[in-house]
Formats: sequence, C-alpha cells, structure tokens
Amino acid sequence: MRQAREELFALLEQAVKEAMRRGFLPTLTELPNFVVETPPQEEFGDFASNIAMLLARPMQKSPMEIANAIAQCLPKSDLIESVEIAQPGFINFRLTNLWLHEAIKEAIERDEKFGHWQIGQGKKVQVEFVSANPTGPLQIGNARGGALGDAIANLLEAVGYKVEREYYINDVTMSTQVQNFGESLEARYLQLLGYDVPFPEEGYKGEYVIELAREIVNEYGDAFVNLSPEERRQKFITLARDKIVAQHKSVLERFGITYDNWVSEQWLYDSGRVAKTIDLLKQRNLTYEAEGALWMRTTDFGDLKDEVIVRRTGAPTYFASDIAYHLYKHEREYEFVVDIWGADHHGHVPRMHAALRALGIERNGEWLKVVLYQLVRLVKEGSTVRLSKRAGEIVSLDDLLEWIGKDASRFFMLIRSADTHLDIDLDLAIKQSQENPVYYVQYAHARCCSIFREAEKRQHPSLSKYNQADLNLLIEEVERRLMKLLAQFPEVVKESSLKLSPHLLTQFCIQIADRFHDFYERCRVLGEDVQLSAARLALVKATQVTLRNALNLLGVSAPEAM
Repeated sequence: MRQAREELFALLEQAVKEAMRRGFLPTLTELPNFVVETPPQEEFGDFASNIAMLLARPMQKSPMEIANAIAQCLPKSDLIESVEIAQPGFINFRLTNLWLHEAIKEAIERDEKFGHWQIGQGKKVQVEFVSANPTGPLQIGNARGGALGDAIANLLEAVGYKVEREYYINDVTMSTQVQNFGESLEARYLQLLGYDVPFPEEGYKGEYVIELAREIVNEYGDAFVNLSPEERRQKFITLARDKIVAQHKSVLERFGITYDNWVSEQWLYDSGRVAKTIDLLKQRNLTYEAEGALWMRTTDFGDLKDEVIVRRTGAPTYFASDIAYHLYKHEREYEFVVDIWGADHHGHVPRMHAALRALGIERNGEWLKVVLYQLVRLVKEGSTVRLSKRAGEIVSLDDLLEWIGKDASRFFMLIRSADTHLDIDLDLAIKQSQENPVYYVQYAHARCCSIFREAEKRQHPSLSKYNQADLNLLIEEVERRLMKLLAQFPEVVKESSLKLSPHLLTQFCIQIADRFHDFYERCRVLGEDVQLSAARLALVKATQVTLRNALNLLGVSAPEAM
C-alpha cells in the first residue's frame, strides 16, 4: 500500500507541473502538503487526494476546475484503472489489482516482519505505565493503563524504536496514601494479636490488608508491639511495599507485561535527586516564596497557574519529585518518553510540560508524550461490578484474569480509544461465539491455520504452489475486499504507533475477521482447480500472517486451533 500511495503522490506532482506547463493552471513555485489516503467509503475508490482543494486559494480557481485539469495531465500508469472527480474537488483513484497482489506477496515474504517499519531508526524511547502506589492490589484501571502501555511499546518497537518499559513505584513514605496504608496495616496487626485498637477512619478496609497483617504476624509474631507507633508504621510500610510490589510484578507478568526498569520515588529522595532538582530550579530563578511555600513560575511557560514545589511544612510536593523523575529520564537520553496516566491526572499534564520547557528539555511538546485513559466499568449480568480499594469491595487485575483470562482482558481494554470510558461485559468476554470480538478474531486466525492443516492432510497439490500463485485469479469481490484491507496493515501499524492509539489496530483486527469469514463462506479454498486453490491459499496465508502480527502487537495470542 505504501508503494501505491508513493506512486500516486509522484504522479499527482507530475500532473500539476504538466498542467502548469500547458497553461491549464497558474504557475506556483511550491506545492502544498497534500494527502493521498483511503477514502471513508469504498464507493469513492481505492485512494483519494485533496490536492485540488489545497490549490484553490493560491491559484484562485475552483477546486473542481483544478481537479479536472490535474486529471487531464496525469501520466499513464499500470497502477491506475480509472480517475473520478468528486465534489468539492476530491480526486478519486480506482487502481488495478497489481498493488493488492504486491501486498499479498509482501505479507507472505516478510512474514513476522510484515507491517514493520524503520521510522525509529533504532533510537531509544521509554514508555512508563501502571506506576501504582504500593498500597494494594492492581485494579482494573491499572489494567487498562497496562494494556495501553505495553501495546504502545510493542507498536513503537514495530516501527523501529528501541523501547524500554518502566514502572515508577509511588512509594514515598511521606505521602498521605502510604501513611494511611501504614496506619491501616498497624491496626490490623494489633487487632490480630488481640489488642483493642480502633481502625483509622480513612484507612484501607480491604481484605488484602488483613491478609498482609496476618503474614507479618506469622513471620514476626509480636516483635513490633513495643516499638513506637511511628517506627512500627515505618516497618510495616517497608515490609508491605516489598510484598505488594512483588505481587504487582507477578500479576503483570500473568497479564503479559514485563518491565526493563523499576524506579522508586523514595529512591529519588534518598539519592538527593529531589533536593538537587529544587536547588536547580532556584538557581535558574524559576521559583519564588509566597504564603510560606516555594512556588515554581510555571505560568511563564504555558501553565494556567503557578505550582507549589515545597509545602509550608518543608516537604516537597509530588510535582517536585515528578520533575526530578523526568530529569532522570532525560539524563538517560531517550529520543522521547511516553507516560500513560489515568484521566484524574489531566491537570498534571500542562504543569509537567511547563516544567520541562522551563528546563529547556522540550520546546514543542514532542519529548514528553502523555496518554490519558478514562475509567473502566465491569458489567456482569447487566449490572455494574462496584469497586473501592478502601471500602474493601475491590476488583483486582487478578480477579479479571481469573474471570476472562489474559487475551480477553487485553483485547477488551484496547477496543476503544483511551480517552473514552470503557464498559467490559464479563459475560460477553467468555462467550465462544462471534458476538465476542476477541474470540471472533482469534477464530479467524485459527481457521486460516486449519485450512493449511487440511491441505497437508489431503496432500492438496496447491500447497506447494501458493508461494508462486497467479493472484490474477482472485477476481471475486470478497477476495478483492480482503486483499484491500490486508494491504492497509502496514499503514495501520504506522498510524497506531505515531498516534499512540492501539485501538486503531484492535478495530482493524475485527475488520479483517469480518472480511475473512465472509470470504471463507463464499469461496471454496481447496477445490479442484489447483491454480485457483493456490491463489486462495496465498490469500489465506497473508490473512493468517496479518492477524497473527496484529494480535502479537496487542499482546493477545493467535491460537492455531480453537
């Protein structure tokens, strides 16, 4: 598809120059940045360009007049079957099947590399995602961030970047959440040992807190009873942190995610990085004191209001440590970094960009790329499954994996754009029917594999010929529609990676499954006509390769039998 698009670009440029040479169009020294893209509806052709509409103003002519002049001057090409002009000035192209045949051959020849690019040229980038507080199990919101981050990392690798996945542990002991968690654990520990102590009003009431306290009792008995409350809580926070982080690692691996780096927020403090960052901001005259606190002049760099970096108490804010963390990222010389955050962090985005501009790290917002994701709701038997970490009604990633498994969990998490709310129907996610999109897509891949197994079983002569098949025999409309979609795969991978939008690929998988199942129902693959069977086997192989590669990028398995 990329070759067809590139050739159409070149032909259009030649046509405009020829139309100007003949006097059909006024002379311009430079052409605008026009596009050649797949039109939204198939009846408009295979490709369409907006070049005539972009030329209307500088040439002071109507787009339709310009489009007709360009069409008259298009060089002859084996690629183009017909050209149509459509209001308000689109140039629509219908192509011969040559480009589709090339795409099928490319899929078979490139195999696991089909759809891959070298845009990144091996440059190092980082994707940081999940990064939860170590105060309890990972929830389904974390799961959406995990699926997004890992799929985005896969896509960036597919277009040629060297990607590092990173988890930022929000474990600084002075934070309110961590302190509340320490008090909750202390109360449960003492209660298990028979002490009549109240549970903190803002404590974490989940069953997992009792389980953690029980583990501490089993391992250490009453060894912490005589410690001061502050020392005891600090011990519990440290012990619990290690246990919970280990749990997070374990469940994320079950979810198909492994990290290259784990970075502790507390380490930023202990290593002096936070203090050095605050000193750096002061040295650059980026701070001022007001109301007993230290503020950063973020409004000078695009933020809506200045931000506190050191509270009246003398404790640095989360913003201060996050600046230190991103300075640490910058030290590691990433071409750019991607942060996957929950939608509740939307107010943090402009202040981080402002801080990075103030420090000269980015000028146009291209170094730090932030993907915000909305909430997830689980629906079972028509009702929402409620959750609250503190109230104890928690639905964890562990629960989700137990209910519907890794593949369904990841596919459903990636089926919608990150910026939209997401409902996951747990009953639908376990159905083995075409109503379940992940089953529907995986079944299409398994069906491709079963056709090849059947060909081997029957020793069908087409099996040895599909690599050199005559693809001109694929003349049915359902065959062309499937070929046309498969040809788009590299472009979909490119768009999904550059836009950091894995849902585009998920939706594409469903489209492929739709067209393949339609083809399978209407076209007999292993028939008496060996040459036609070989051509159709080639189409099946290209479909299987495309589906497998797409599912792999989403972190979803591509089963060979179901």
